[in-house]
Parts: sequence; structure tokens; C-alpha cells
Amino acid sequence: MAISASEVKRLREETGAGMMDCKKALTETNGNYDEAIEYLRKNGQAKAEKKANRIAAEGICHIAQENDETAVVVEVNSETDFVANNEKFRTYVDEVAKQALHSKTDDIDAFLDEKWESDPEKTVKDALNDEIAVIGEKLSIRRFTRLTAENGFVGGYTHGGGKIAVLVSAECSVINDESKQAVHNVAMQIAAMNPKYLSDADIDQEFIDHETEIIKAQIENDPKEAAKPDKVKAGMIKGRLNKELKEVCLMDQEFFLDSKQSVKKYIESVSKSIGAQLVITKYVRFETGEGLEKRSENFAEEVAKQMAN
Repeated sequence: MAISASEVKRLREETGAGMMDCKKALTETNGNYDEAIEYLRKNGQAKAEKKANRIAAEGICHIAQENDETAVVVEVNSETDFVANNEKFRTYVDEVAKQALHSKTDDIDAFLDEKWESDPEKTVKDALNDEIAVIGEKLSIRRFTRLTAENGFVGGYTHGGGKIAVLVSAECSVINDESKQAVHNVAMQIAAMNPKYLSDADIDQEFIDHETEIIKAQIENDPKEAAKPDKVKAGMIKGRLNKELKEVCLMDQEFFLDSKQSVKKYIESVSKSIGAQLVITKYVRFETGEGLEKRSENFAEEVAKQMAN
């Protein structure tokens, strides 16, 4: 039977599945809308296997937190931004984050084998495959990290609708709006400036040696600088290295809300204001798709390709 574009559109909007998947589901079920939804769900495992080699480097990072002491950040990937902005997908990611918050494991494979909180008859992996069937793209629960503060609290910040998510743990005997806002501001700093280290005490010697060699090479490749005395060049190397270390260390960075002070000075001013020492102990920053290969085609090309088929 002929399937109209409006029927395909309705099923796509309801399920978030791909256009061609929706058309096939309606064709196979003779246009029965409810049966088409079931068809999409029942083909979840097969679809997941077919999509295994496709690239999922979009998606969102999301934070879940139920109390001051513990929070988790997860990254769940999709193939396209279109799906990443889909409300159904975002609801699913929120469920994944809550599952990770309650989980007893930090291993992604063990996590996938856990019972799915929303339906204990399934595993986390089963629920993922169901979502793949409905949405029509390869999805991947890539990673998650849980932060716990024993003598303080955890704060977070999500940027760009989930493009970047940051968690920060802090030790502090005073947990109020001011101390929480300070940690939130630090999380925003981390999102924007992407420091490699918390403080200079955390910098490994390998990084220092590597950057020193690069600076030396830059000087030697500049005829004017290479001609300077060794003592002068040594001073140049030290100065440039110190400047770079300030940029990669959170506490030494210029505070984004007040460039006249460092993040360390800002934290000290907050500590004085609240009458208790506020100490940033750890942070984690997730950026969607970092380190993953990206798709080259755009959504318009994808639609054109599907229509051609």
C-alpha cells in the first residue's frame, strides 16, 4: 500500500526514528501506526548490529545529581546533531545519567550489563538497543565519571546544551549559596579555558620537558633569537614556560569574570567572605566527541541520500 509523507512524518516525530526506517515500518505493517512502533522496537537488536561500524561522534554530555556530595557526568553519542537535539534522546540520556549515578561500577562494560532501572527485565545494553531501534542511528554510551566530596560538595555546569559538561568537587565546612556559586563559577572557567591541571603541583615532569624542548626549538629556528647568548636564551625559555604553565593550570589562570585576579585569588576571596576555607580538590571536563572521528557529510546530504534510495 502507498504510504504518505504525512504518515512517515508523524511516526518520525513520535519515535525519533529515521525517515526510511519509518517508511519501511509502515509498509511492513500495512500502515498500522501502533504496529509500526512495535516493528521499530522489535528490530532493535538487528539494527544495532547493522549500525555497529557507523560513526557516532555527536550527542550530549549530561550531569545527574541528587545531593550535594555526589554527582556524575556522562557522554552519550549519536551520529547527528539532529538526534542530539531530539527531546526523546535527551530524556534517554537523563535516564542513563541517573543509572550511572546509582551504579556501583566505574567500568563501562560492567555498566552495560547492569539491570536497567526503568525496566529491570532489561539490561542497560538492551535499553540502548531499544533506543537505537526507535531513533534510527547508532548510539553509544561512551563514558561516565562520578565525583564525590567527603568533606564538602560537588557542583557542575553544562554549556551549549550539552556540548561541554564539567563537575567540580570542593572541600568546605560552609555550604551555602555563595560557596556553591563560587564552585559553579570555577566550573564555568574550566568549561571555557579547558585547563590540563588543577595546580602547578599536579604537572608531570614529562609535560614540562616536552614543552621546554618545543620552546628551545622555536628559539633556535628564529635567526634573531638563536643569535642571543645562552644565558639570555635560558631566561627566555623559563619565561615562556612559566607563561604557558599559568595557562594550563586552573588555579593560575586569569579568572574569566575578573581578569585582574587568578582563580586561586578568587577562591581565597570567597573563603574570606564565607569565613571558611574553600578548596577545589578535583574536576572533570567532558566535551562531546573529543578525540573521536567526525562524520564528513552534513544532514542535508544525508537526507538527499536517503531520498535517492
